[in-house]
Amino acid sequence: MVDYMKFLSKDVEKLEASDVREILKLLEKPGVISFAGGLPDPSTFPREELAEIARSVILEKGKAALQYAPSRGVREFIDAVKRFMERHGVYIRGEDAIIATVGSQEALYMLSEVLIDPGDVVIVEKPTYLAAVQVFRKRGARFEPIELDEDGMRVDLLEERLKRLASEGKRVKLVYLVPTCQNPTGVTMSYERRKYLLELASRYDFLVIEDDPYGLITFEERSVQPLKTLDREGRVVYLGSLSKVLAPGLRLGWAAGPEEIISVIEKLKQHVNLHASTLTQYIAAKALDGGIVERNLARVRELYRMKRDVMLEALEEYFPRGSRWTRPIGGLFIFVWLPEGVDTRALLPKAIERGVAYVPGSAFYVDGSGVNTMRLNYSYPSVEEIREGIKRLGRLLREELEGKTG
Repeated sequence: MVDYMKFLSKDVEKLEASDVREILKLLEKPGVISFAGGLPDPSTFPREELAEIARSVILEKGKAALQYAPSRGVREFIDAVKRFMERHGVYIRGEDAIIATVGSQEALYMLSEVLIDPGDVVIVEKPTYLAAVQVFRKRGARFEPIELDEDGMRVDLLEERLKRLASEGKRVKLVYLVPTCQNPTGVTMSYERRKYLLELASRYDFLVIEDDPYGLITFEERSVQPLKTLDREGRVVYLGSLSKVLAPGLRLGWAAGPEEIISVIEKLKQHVNLHASTLTQYIAAKALDGGIVERNLARVRELYRMKRDVMLEALEEYFPRGSRWTRPIGGLFIFVWLPEGVDTRALLPKAIERGVAYVPGSAFYVDGSGVNTMRLNYSYPSVEEIREGIKRLGRLLREELEGKTG
């Protein structure tokens, strides 16, 4: 019997399994209603239009579309992304560049590789996106979490933290955040806080990674501009994705930022996977320029608004007294704080036995807090599943709380 563990590198010890992916493995049991993943509703995929585009791309541009491509991306795709961003209010400076990535997750991974050294201070939201934490932690980042409220990251607390760190002789390398319809909470950062964050970036000399997969999936009016648009000094690296607005199976995203950073990412990409899929870049370029995303967005927004409202109503009806939750203006998630004493990680196996799953909120806290929280996804399950799943969860939670007080 070969002992394969002795052949693994020491860096393997830094790899962490995703809580979300591990939970999804448990959902093979028939009848389990999942609020765990951040999956789009499959009915929103423009399958027929994409099929027609794929056929035309292969027949008309097959020599190029089935060939290797530049590491930075197919020119047609890069240009289409720039036009798409401009149509939706994301301003790209003349000094900026764009690189195609295998979803925004690859962009996060490569940014962590090129920007973070062990011990570097990285500011994140509290709670924040799990997959970003994993890649930053693998690089040895030192996290400084900043509390959120209904208007996003508390920039007043951020300023206090920056002052303290500066007094200790510690420099902040970057701030990572999802300012619009944040994952996991769904909250959206106010315009005033966005402006002040960039003022702090200038004053304390750090970079900002703006992760924006949900910016187009808002269904309530609110005056927000991307940090990238407000940026006047070239401090923001913007991450975009087609996973939530077109189809995750395309595995296409992009990073837009200063040429000096994008060019280094390009070099790293040559070591990782050469380039994102040539074929899907050509398909996506035609979809973007053909207005497929825009035509689809109205239906996506209305569907997700309805599902969000159904989940909010069900939470009001079935969850125990003392619980509270966010009321997002868009995106895919609602975040729940339960009464003290509830451990959502310990409760998860019981929930799955009852036929419902969620993500324990502690997975999104870099300091190990959030034991009594959970993230709920409303985009994927049906309306009927949302009502039934929240009912099952509410019954389980009430039983647990009654057991603790009985």
